Amino acid sequence: MIPQQLNTFRSWFEEYVSRFYGDNEYINGNLKLKEDHSIRVCTEILYLADALKLGDNDRLIAETIALLHDIGRFKQFIEYQTYNDLKSTNHCCLGVETLRVAGILNKLPEDERRIIETAVKFHGVKTLPADIAEPALRFCKLIRDADKLDVFHIAVEYYKDYRNAPKSVMLELGFPDKPECSPDVVDAVMNEYSIDYGKLQTLNDMILCQLGWVYDINFAASVQRIRQQGYMETLISYLPRTDEVARVREKVFAYIDSRPKKDAC
Repeated sequence: MIPQQLNTFRSWFEEYVSRFYGDNEYINGNLKLKEDHSIRVCTEILYLADALKLGDNDRLIAETIALLHDIGRFKQFIEYQTYNDLKSTNHCCLGVETLRVAGILNKLPEDERRIIETAVKFHGVKTLPADIAEPALRFCKLIRDADKLDVFHIAVEYYKDYRNAPKSVMLELGFPDKPECSPDVVDAVMNEYSIDYGKLQTLNDMILCQLGWVYDINFAASVQRIRQQGYMETLISYLPRTDEVARVREKVFAYIDSRPKKDAC
């Protein structure tokens, strides 16, 4: 890949996303959320690429994946008015379909196109399939980490705004704001299980699920970013002050402390 191709992808992304905006403030707000998210994930993935000392071509591939990873979200929200895949459609597969219909990746070498499509397809799955081989596997891990890093950023800002002025929040909430935490979700976090999104019942469950993402972070540089930004502390602060939440906090921070401080490059 050459830098000019990445510039082409950026221009296409901007033009494609612009088609979905209209007069509905609620829809526009949710679309802007994903557009801005995609741009910030580019920054996060380049941070990881620097930490891992990736070469120039790999950096271009990584940034392309970050830019396009959520391209399916825009059509998803217009058609279903939700970002919940279980209530609509798989946005990852929709993203690959969108890229293929547009033909935007057709001029890339076949191996690079397959890497990008694989990373887009699997960036949102609960666990990566065991049969993904290198180098695609590394790019899948990169986008999954970069995506989570920015979702942590979005989540802590969103919960802050929601707690301060719930009626002013225009974005999709997704789950009812009830005081309880589902036992199955608490148990999953405590035992480092992958959480089934179908078991999430409340906003507190969603926060617990996001805390549990730390077990699926692939690179030491990502963990360091989480430490520096204080994401775990802030997320926990939005949960009830109960004994079970205190145990979750202890478990999550013990896991973070157990992770290596640097990646082997």
